[in-house]
Amino acid sequence: MSFPDPLPIQPLTAPLDAMVQVPGSKSYTNRALLLAALARGRSTLEGALYSDDTRHMASGLRALGIEVIEDEPGARFEVSGCDGRIPAEAASVYVGNSGTTARFITVMMALGHGRYEVDGVPRMHERPIHPLLDAISELGGEVECLGREGCVPLRVLGRGLRGGRVRVPGHLSSQYITGLLLSAPHMRDGLQLEVEGKLVSRPYLEITRQAMASFGVQVDCPSAQSFHVAPGQHYRGQHYRVEPDASGASYFFAAAAVCGGRVRVEGLGSQSLQGDLGLCQVLERMGCQLEQGTDFTELRGPRPEDGGLRGIEVDMADLSDVAQTLAVVAPFASTPTRITGIGFIRRKETDRIGAMVRELGRLGVRADEEEDGLCIHPGMPRPGAVETYEDHRMAMSFAVLGLRAPGIEIRDPGCTAKTFPTFWEVLEDLR
Repeated sequence: MSFPDPLPIQPLTAPLDAMVQVPGSKSYTNRALLLAALARGRSTLEGALYSDDTRHMASGLRALGIEVIEDEPGARFEVSGCDGRIPAEAASVYVGNSGTTARFITVMMALGHGRYEVDGVPRMHERPIHPLLDAISELGGEVECLGREGCVPLRVLGRGLRGGRVRVPGHLSSQYITGLLLSAPHMRDGLQLEVEGKLVSRPYLEITRQAMASFGVQVDCPSAQSFHVAPGQHYRGQHYRVEPDASGASYFFAAAAVCGGRVRVEGLGSQSLQGDLGLCQVLERMGCQLEQGTDFTELRGPRPEDGGLRGIEVDMADLSDVAQTLAVVAPFASTPTRITGIGFIRRKETDRIGAMVRELGRLGVRADEEEDGLCIHPGMPRPGAVETYEDHRMAMSFAVLGLRAPGIEIRDPGCTAKTFPTFWEVLEDLR
């Protein structure tokens, strides 16, 4: 579906009372696709996300000789696994702007025997992954950079991975660690991975461990900074259910926070390991009311008689993908909000800290850029068109702001197809 560019956002005229259905988790879908590809036997993934990122993963696996059958209306993938033996001896994989695909599939390629290439959009050529490439080299693999050192495009000279012990920095991205863990059972000596320094986005590694366990492989954690995968384990084909995406749900919880009323999401509850669901606890600290069961989450915005939203200071190192969501709630609080611990998101689809500061400023909201985050001051946004920098989370976050502040327009609204192709339709259903 095409949309006007820029896309005007119409403010809501009444408090929310909505039951929202969000698509499956991108994090779980892309992990499950790769695990199913490496498994013995056939797998069915139910409730899976269909988006640019997951399509890039599916097409990349096909290029490596894996059978992946799509059923988009049924939100389902069927995958015939290769038991760790990559069928193709040569392949070119285009990952678009999908960091998970680039990082996960590069390690998988090193398990094979042949020559494989990885490329993506120009922004991917600027997103360094040299710690991952260094780790592959230490584990017995070989990767050549075909452009900028430490970045896509890459050539993997596959000859299997020896595995063994490796140290990886934790302050840049948990995706390096996930990529290595996913392929670890098919390394000859298994994997003993030690994390150096602060580990960001730790909840994503718990998602990785849970997904691997669902396919039959155990990841041991002798300490908070250590991950061990014993050799000789095999993934087994599964009927696997993908839970709803907490990052996608965050925009609708934020809508309740800024517009009042309630939003409820089924299938996403207190048992979820998705760190981004923690935004609801953050919003609760700001004055919202939170109710959770094992299979639902409901958030109610603050009542005016209770004083409305209040600003807070919060470290979002473990839920950085919803930092932008919180940043558009913050202008409607009574005091400033400081978000810390997110310096590493400058290397995402765009420099997300700089982009948030610029676009809030474009709308007349004072936001101070800091080395490790930003501070947002209270103020009603004025009308304006928001630049999204080809970043899906910029578009979806500022759309929430437009539900409260009149005159907000979103440039390049189609960029939400990266992770949430139906976002604008679901947003419209709030009315």
